[in-house]
Amino acid sequence: QVQLVESGGGLVQVGGSLRLSCAASGRTFNNYAIGWFRQAPGKGREFVATISSSGSMIKYADSVKGRFTASRDNIKNTVYIQMNSLKPEDTAVYHCAATRFCSVCTADNVYDYWGQGTQVTVSS
Repeated sequence: QVQLVESGGGLVQVGGSLRLSCAASGRTFNNYAIGWFRQAPGKGREFVATISSSGSMIKYADSVKGRFTASRDNIKNTVYIQMNSLKPEDTAVYHCAATRFCSVCTADNVYDYWGQGTQVTVSS
């Protein structure tokens, strides 16, 4: 069992930066790949990034490539996503999720555990 808690969201202006954290409980955290997904009002859930259990493999959605950077600290049981050059279209609730199904998983239906989400609002 893994419990995930996101933090770090907030209101930021266009071009600004935020760093989201995903803190996990559970002794086997370093066995799980962690994905970041987001959901904007009236839209479906969208893949953002995923990082393998060791952190050696990372995959990004095309919409955030070059602007977002995922990382993890398995000693602190925490995954991060640094978000730079934020745009209004990045506004959404951001969730982290955990899976052991694959190393870098872009499909949300393979993730077993989800956090409650943190709101990111980018104002123009």
